[in-house]
Amino acid sequence: MYRKIFNAVFLTAFFSAVATAVIIKATSDADFSLRDVVAVLAVIIVSAVVSAVIAGKILRPVVEADPDNPKINYSELNPLIEKIRRQKGTISRKNNEVRTSHEQLSLITENMNEGIIIADHRTNILSCNSSAVHLLGARKISIGQSIYCLNNSENFRRCIQNAMGGRNSKCILRTHNGDREIIASPSNLTDTVNGIVVFIFDVTEKQQLETMRREFTSNVSHELKTPLTTVYGISDMLANGMVKPEDVKKFGGNIRSEAERLITLINDIVSLSKLDEDSIPHENSEVDIYEVAEEVVKRLEQSAEEKNITVCLSGEHISVNGNRTVIDEIICNLCDNAIKYGKENGTAEIKISCTATKAVITVSDNGIGIPHEHINRIFERFYRVDKSHSRKIKGTGLGLSIVKHGVMYHNGTVRAESNVGKGSVFTVELPTDI
Repeated sequence: MYRKIFNAVFLTAFFSAVATAVIIKATSDADFSLRDVVAVLAVIIVSAVVSAVIAGKILRPVVEADPDNPKINYSELNPLIEKIRRQKGTISRKNNEVRTSHEQLSLITENMNEGIIIADHRTNILSCNSSAVHLLGARKISIGQSIYCLNNSENFRRCIQNAMGGRNSKCILRTHNGDREIIASPSNLTDTVNGIVVFIFDVTEKQQLETMRREFTSNVSHELKTPLTTVYGISDMLANGMVKPEDVKKFGGNIRSEAERLITLINDIVSLSKLDEDSIPHENSEVDIYEVAEEVVKRLEQSAEEKNITVCLSGEHISVNGNRTVIDEIICNLCDNAIKYGKENGTAEIKISCTATKAVITVSDNGIGIPHEHINRIFERFYRVDKSHSRKIKGTGLGLSIVKHGVMYHNGTVRAESNVGKGSVFTVELPTDI
């Protein structure tokens, strides 16, 4: 604007001076002399100086004007100042709205358990919450850094590159803190990817459950197939007359034994499924734990006698508000294990006691014991500490899982302590008021 005003004033003054000189010379019939040329140059210089001064004075009120406190002597500028003031107010409101929206977005993302990253078309980070840094096990990063500063593994790079290529991409990262699911989506402007959004989820528990599900399916298939194969083989021999009459009773006993094993397995699976799905009605009643333990000991007398194991019950009559059937299964499975894995001519002790708010069931034996590294896994379904040894012992491998879920059903806790060769101690604590 300054240049335009300067040019306008200068050209006006210059052409006016030149026109005046031409008119004077035309009327005087004299030729231009050196003095005239000098005079023209002087006029040009003076015009330039005057133009600069005038342009500066014209623009000074505009340059120095404060839209909030206008003090100008030119009423012509008032509409401009008013318009600038309105625009300034609009810009201020928009900035406040953007700032508020950014603060709200930051507040939301920072309180998310899931990680979220926004990056531009060069994979430079525009936004990243703390959960993303934590889940990826990265150090603190700054806006503008490459997204690969968070993780530089092959799977992560491939996932990001696929998103930058315009495709939704997923992958699983295995970190020292657990398993992470990465979902990367492109942000498209017309047909061009101008950035990506990456979500990060902690799927450690989900992956563990999936592994357990696969193992459970495999183990169930195996546990069902083994007795069914035996039953089918023996029945086929009987149907084809390949068994001597005097051996029929023996083979019939084998069929019954395998059938009992199948029934026990199916019953355990049904019980575990009900506890898993919480489909057992919460119709609790007052249950005397000592009485339940007495019933269990009587049922297991024959099993204990076969191994010459002495089962001792001690303690006091303590009642809890719970499900009698589930409590019976908890005590029965613990006692059955104490007998099955106990040493011949050994003992299995059951003690019922209480604290101020909990009933305590303690089942101990002097059997083979459990190695320390297996203690945390013995409550998993079908988990075997020593598969070669466990196959010789009758059982479905679901007993301790039923114990665990039965205790959880009652909002209680169960723990195990063991020394190899010296025996194991299982302790169950149930709230007296469930």
